[in-house]
Order: sequence, then structure tokens, then C-alpha cells
Amino acid sequence: MSSEGKKLFNIIILGVSFMFIFTAFQSCGNIAQTVITNLNNTDFHGSGYTSMSIIYGVLSASNLISPSLVAIVGPQFSMVVSGVFYSLYIAVFIQPATWAFYTASVLIGIAAAVLWTAQGNCLTENSDENTIGRNSGIFWALLQFSLIFGNLYIYFAWQGKTHISESDRRTVFIALTVISLVGTVLFFLIRKQEDTKAPGDDDSTNEILGENSSARNKMMRAVAAFKKSITLSFTKEMLLLSVTTAYTGLVLTFFSGVYGTCIGAVNRFGSEEKSLIGLSGIFIGVGEILGGAIFGLLSKKSRSGRNPVVMLGILVHFIAFYLIFFNVPNDAPIAPMEGTDQVAYMIPSKEVAMLCSFLLGLGDSCFNTQLLSILGFLYSEDSAPAFAIFKFVQSICAAVAYFYSNYFLLQWQLLIMVIVGFFGTITFFTVEWGAAAALAARGSDYSSI
Repeated sequence: MSSEGKKLFNIIILGVSFMFIFTAFQSCGNIAQTVITNLNNTDFHGSGYTSMSIIYGVLSASNLISPSLVAIVGPQFSMVVSGVFYSLYIAVFIQPATWAFYTASVLIGIAAAVLWTAQGNCLTENSDENTIGRNSGIFWALLQFSLIFGNLYIYFAWQGKTHISESDRRTVFIALTVISLVGTVLFFLIRKQEDTKAPGDDDSTNEILGENSSARNKMMRAVAAFKKSITLSFTKEMLLLSVTTAYTGLVLTFFSGVYGTCIGAVNRFGSEEKSLIGLSGIFIGVGEILGGAIFGLLSKKSRSGRNPVVMLGILVHFIAFYLIFFNVPNDAPIAPMEGTDQVAYMIPSKEVAMLCSFLLGLGDSCFNTQLLSILGFLYSEDSAPAFAIFKFVQSICAAVAYFYSNYFLLQWQLLIMVIVGFFGTITFFTVEWGAAAALAARGSDYSSI
């Protein structure tokens, strides 16, 4: 297999592995609060929102050290170990205990930081400036198939049910745990890139320096990665992109946890309210996959760069927020187990709710594919620190959003996303114009990015 073919194979395996892991994890996130609400009359007293807040809070802090860990053990092994911790978190729901639930939330926060840093490193290692857009799209589209498969199962398994039994819960989470483990095992199929050094150089170096030198070199790389993360954090481009990244963190919280909970709490949807959580996830996934395919795989046909895609993303999201505001009752995010009988500004419509799910996914893919692309382009030599900063900002904003989701009415959550999204779009435009100018100075075609 050619070098280019090997790189494309690695990208596909990377995307498929993430698809399996996040089929389990995102499905778990969509139904966690609903399942927990049905458990809170037992000895279990956890909160799905609080758990997610812990996960993303720990994730954000762990991104300070994740480049160093990836530098020491390598991206492949980092992703394998992280995948195991994802599986353990999901397995907690098979027989929930409050202490295990929150402990697993802390552990998966650390694992997520390492996983996504290693993913960014692997994506960049297998791309160049001419293929980063295509590869970002392939990875994103494959990843978002996770929203389809897991939620299809939930939709059919929970159709017509207003209460989730212990048997239903165990069946779902055993299946999701196995799916997550399959994705973890697939990481072993990723092929390492051939060393660019001459064979004799490596052999002689190993003979002279030995294992102690190798360990010392790994530690030096870890320290260098940490220093690079701090340095990159204060560059103009990274500070501007952090506003855009912050917006994706808020939206991630909303569509992966809050919106599904809102739909499940609307009593006007009748006996379908619980199964609609799964259907909503499916429509979000369709939007994500469509966006990844169009704006990633077909990026070579665009001569306008990334800005039009991001502009489309914010417009699509604003339309979705407007419709959600009119369709979903304000108290839905914080409704009790019995749900809410309130009505917003129209009688709740399942069709409008599913349309909004699709628009949320489509808009999110617009932002994330372009952020992955521009980070890989700007920081091709420092991919691990750059992607660690990206996940740091995204996850800390997701943690904040999960925290206030316990208390804020729907209208205030939507307003926060509108404000941050507006400014995040402007800052992305600024960085993209700078990237286009730098590319033109090098004599490259703007459409190649």
C-alpha cells in the first residue's frame, strides 16, 4: 500500500473507531438524565447534568497535561487506554451507584482529554495542507454515524414507554458497553508512519544511547509539549479561535444533553416523548453526517475557503434556536420526573422538534469541520498542543453549560448561545482571512485548504 493509501486507511480506521465509541457514549449522554430521573426514587441520587459538568471540567484541566502524555506513550496507545475508560463509564449504568457514577465521571474526563489530543495528533500526522480538509470531513462524517446507530436502538427499544424499567436500562447499557469496547480494539489497526530517518541512524543511536536515553527523550518531548501548549494559548490566532471553540462547547452541551432532556419532558408529545429522544439524536446525526460530507469531502471544489461554511453554520443554528424557543416550554430543561404540561408560543410539534435536531447537527458540523481544518493547517507542526487547547476551551465551556443547565430556563440558555455564536463567527472570520493571506504569500491555491 502506498504512503498516501496508508494515511487514508488510518483516517478511516480512526473515524470508525470513534464512531463505535461515541455510538455508545453519545447515546449514553442523550439518555443519562432521563434514566437517572427514573432512578432518583431509589438509593441512587446522581445528576446527569452534574456528571457531564464534572466530565468537561476535568477534561478541560487535563488538557494541560494531555500533550505530554501523548508525547510519552504515543497517540495509538493513548487512544486505546482512553477507550477503555469510556467503556467503564458506560458500564456504571448497568448497576448504578452514586459514588461509582461520579468517580467514573472524573476518570473519563481525564481519558477524554488524552483521546481527543491523540486524535488531533493522528489526524494531522496522516494529512498535509492539501488533504486536511478532506480528512477532517471523512473523520467527522464517520464519527457522527454514532448518533444514528445508538439512537435508532433507543428509539425502537423505548417506543411507547413512559417509564424506563431496570431490565430496559441494563439491556441498553450492556449493549453500549460492548460497542464501546469494539471501537477501542479497532485502534490497534492504525498503522504507524514510517520513520523518515535513515535506518542506520536509528540503530546506531539506540546502541549508543540505550533505553535510559530513550526515556529521557520522551520526558523532554513531554516537557516541550507542555511548554508549547502554554505558548500557543496566548497567540493571536488561538485566542481568536477560542471564542469560536467556546461556542461549539455550549452547543455540544445543548444538543448532546439538554435538548434531548427537553423533548423527553414535554408531556404534550404523549407516549412518544421518551422514544423521541432517540429520534432526535438520529436527526442530529443526519445533520452532522451531511455537513461532514458536504463541507469536508467536497471541500476541494470550494474556492471560497472556510468562512462561507461557518456563516451557514451560524445562520442554521439561529433558525434552530428561534424555532426551539417557540416550540419547547421554557421549564423543559429543569422539569421534574413527571414532565411539564406548559406550552411555549405554539402547541409543541414533533415535526418542528425533529427539524431543529437536524439543524443543530448540520450547524455543529459546519463549525467543527472548519475548526479541525484550520487547526490542522495553522499548527501542522504542533498538532497535539493545538488540539489540546481546542478541547480545553471547548470542554470548559461545555462544563459551565452543563452546570447552569440545572438552573437556567430554556430562553436564557438559547440567548447565551446566540451571543457567543455571533462573536465566535466574527473571530473565526478574522483568523481565516489571515490564513488565506499567508497561503497566498506562499503561492498556494486558497481552495486547497
